[in-house]
Amino acid sequence: MTLVNPSPPRAAYEHPAPGRARALTGISLGYFMVLLDMTVLPVAEPDLASSLGTSMAGLQWATTGYTTAFAALLLSAGAAADRFGAERLFRLGTTVFTLASLLSAVAPALWTLLLLRAVSGVAAAACVPASLAMIAQLYPGPAARARAVSTWAAISGAAVATGPIVGGALVAAAGWRSVFLVNVPIGLLVLSLTRGRSVVCPRGDRRIDWPAQLAAAAVLALLTDALIAAGERGWGHAAWSSAGFAVSVLALWARERRSTAPVLNRALLRSAAVRAGLLAAAASNFALTGGLFVLPLLLQREWHLDPLETGLAFLPLTVPFVANPPVTGRIVARVGPRRPILAGLGLLAAGGVALAGAVFADGGYPWLAVGLLLTGFGVSFVLPALVAAMVSVAPPGTAGAVGGLLNAVRQVGATLGVASMGAAVAAGTGWALLVSAGCCAVALLVFAFTRPVAPAP
Repeated sequence: MTLVNPSPPRAAYEHPAPGRARALTGISLGYFMVLLDMTVLPVAEPDLASSLGTSMAGLQWATTGYTTAFAALLLSAGAAADRFGAERLFRLGTTVFTLASLLSAVAPALWTLLLLRAVSGVAAAACVPASLAMIAQLYPGPAARARAVSTWAAISGAAVATGPIVGGALVAAAGWRSVFLVNVPIGLLVLSLTRGRSVVCPRGDRRIDWPAQLAAAAVLALLTDALIAAGERGWGHAAWSSAGFAVSVLALWARERRSTAPVLNRALLRSAAVRAGLLAAAASNFALTGGLFVLPLLLQREWHLDPLETGLAFLPLTVPFVANPPVTGRIVARVGPRRPILAGLGLLAAGGVALAGAVFADGGYPWLAVGLLLTGFGVSFVLPALVAAMVSVAPPGTAGAVGGLLNAVRQVGATLGVASMGAAVAAGTGWALLVSAGCCAVALLVFAFTRPVAPAP
């Protein structure tokens, strides 16, 4: 990632027009809705398992069915945003997401819920890279864009802050189905705020290689399925999925070699600094989403907290997501994104160790709260800085594709976090949390010893 922070033109410091501010709020609420769908569900896991009679694998797929579809299609959605217009794709994704959430609330069986979760993941994939392309269009100045990204991260980060608490309150009052209904009014508000010419983005002429996109989706889905099957000791299932994963990787590699519109941005991936940044993004989501999956099981099954108490227990994790992104935005605008990313990865590794220590040493909630607080500050330093860094190195006309790449890698990390840490729970929650700490420590070392790159002109 870049350490270079050139002085932007004076116009970059001007206050945005009201239309841009309204559009930024709508764009941010769209990402808020996408994240909220991830963070309200973990608190509802025990009630969902009891209601639909599902196993650990069923719970994992209720989460990863969403994140796998989300991750698998982010690359395609990023390319589609650049090709067909980011605001069109964003509004279509928001509409489908809102409808799928409404239908999820009345799902009669697990298989129906899993199908609707996958549809929601597809719709979420349409929203996120398009939202970054819309921000790049609205705020062309580097410093103004960094502050806009910090606003986007603060509003969307509030989903992490409110998700467990809102989820706990809803489950306690009306059961797991109620957690999906909250998306409906938010989706309608997003559609209202993003109307108008201020968010219109130009269309591109870059061709999309759909067979390669399909191969990329198969790679992610089969990898996730293999990990979940291994966690359930379904070795035959895991072997078949692993074989399919290997075939999909070969198919993607062969297609990418001759494609004139590759799925992966080769120019970006040739940079070791960009690869290190993508590893940092994956590690951050690995720790956050994996922790949100395993900790409610600890709090409710072993510590015997009810859903509302479980949601309140996550407050130390969630508060930094609202308070810290504006601070991170100012730091990035002043010194660049490298230092916040390094600090965030260090805090994430320390947070994982503290959480594991709370379990191994039976330190009770105070130790757990320390680990949650460190994790919250870690993620809220890393992610806004990474978004600003990746958008800054994107060649002209590729902001959607670059945003898709960044968020695809993040969701790969989230999917692997749920699958890997869910499997490690069999050995104990503490060991699952140590896996998270180790992942973040490796990402920290790789990023620290990688030279930065300058932004694209």
